[in-house]
Amino acid sequence: MNLKDIQTAYFLGIGGIGMSAIARYFKHVGIRVLGYDKTETPLTKKLTEEGMHIHYTDDVDYLKSLHLDVKHTLVVLTPAIPKDHMEWAWLRAGNFTIQKRSEVLGLLSAAYKTIGVAGTHGKTTTSSLVAHILTDSHVKCNAFLGGITSNYQTNLLLHPQADVLPKEAQYTVVEADEFDRSFLTLFPYYSVITSTDADHLDIYGEHSAMQESFLAYANRLVNGGTLWVKYGLDIIPSLTVNHKTYGLNAAADVFAFDIHINEAEHVFSLNLNGKIVKNLSLGIPGMHNIENAVAASAIALEAGVSEEELRAALFSFRGVKRRFEYIIKEPNCVFIDDYAHHPEELKAILGSVKRMYPTMELVAAFQPHLFTRTRDFAAGFSEALSMADHMLLLDIYPARELPIEGVSSAMLLEKMTLAKKELVSKQELVERVKALQPKLFLTLGAGDIDALVEPIKNALSK
Repeated sequence: MNLKDIQTAYFLGIGGIGMSAIARYFKHVGIRVLGYDKTETPLTKKLTEEGMHIHYTDDVDYLKSLHLDVKHTLVVLTPAIPKDHMEWAWLRAGNFTIQKRSEVLGLLSAAYKTIGVAGTHGKTTTSSLVAHILTDSHVKCNAFLGGITSNYQTNLLLHPQADVLPKEAQYTVVEADEFDRSFLTLFPYYSVITSTDADHLDIYGEHSAMQESFLAYANRLVNGGTLWVKYGLDIIPSLTVNHKTYGLNAAADVFAFDIHINEAEHVFSLNLNGKIVKNLSLGIPGMHNIENAVAASAIALEAGVSEEELRAALFSFRGVKRRFEYIIKEPNCVFIDDYAHHPEELKAILGSVKRMYPTMELVAAFQPHLFTRTRDFAAGFSEALSMADHMLLLDIYPARELPIEGVSSAMLLEKMTLAKKELVSKQELVERVKALQPKLFLTLGAGDIDALVEPIKNALSK
């Protein structure tokens, strides 16, 4: 595929967070952008406002009416599109060029000094933090991100000198997604692996197969580059590329120390192979985010960011939508929304919130994501969710899956050990929260629970 030949880009699943970043890039460079998605969302509305044409019905007649030129049209596909999708079948039959989102991202980033951030969790915040530090410094970057950054209100950042500097002199930050082995299209100069916990076993089958995929990603590091890998990961002994470890353990090559919370603000010092940077304040909470900041800081300093620029950028970082996002932060009410959908992510967010607000009852609502993930990690979910004081459990969000017999939220609820636990439907949740009037409340999950955030905010505000 030669981008110079592309006049129209048609996105199947344009509302996906990774898809929309590429759509925005194509629109920026003057390519006509069209797309399909299953439902209208705030993000697809925003894309429409930006000049993209989006429809929400699987409609071959609509495609025919567009009179797409086979030679000059690129179709970009998300793995979430079902195999029986009629538009996809018609485009295949018409011999259109169809590429997965990951393939297009690999192509777009290949000419740049790519910074790839991978991991079963932590990659969105870490990649967004890297992008923010570089953008806020004299170094600058492009970035295709897996979340909407609160600092910029977008998932696409563009280098201010993109048309002046040669591409090989520009950094491009990308979220390297392990789902469907998507990250194997990338060739990073700097790379991060934040975690390799078991996930996506519907794709990989076994945890060992997923870890092998992470090793394959690690081996795509270009000559002269560096991989930062979280201290203690099982794959470290098998790494053959230039790598350094990072984390909260003093045995790592780069680590945080003297970590403390000052009025809900997280402060830490950084040790980079003996070089000390003291008293850095991170603009977002959570011990897991201190860990993410260690990796991001190590990359930024190696890329040429000064200590003064690093200090200012860490303090000014406001996070990513749905990653430890404060919806209400008042003396009498704290409401946090988070994308956590894996047991380890739930342990991190619940543990952090309990440390920050030790005297307040923690009430949370969780929407499990995928039947297979719920089945594969039922014990881990039940253990993590039991960390709350009061849990409101929603039905499983199926996404691309059909129900599995015996797998349900009721199954999780039965295994949970906390005293206050209840099943609540999506339709009931807002009224239940309104009745409880919790002082500390969390919404958790990767499905469509985020659609209830604003109604819950209104209920708590009143």
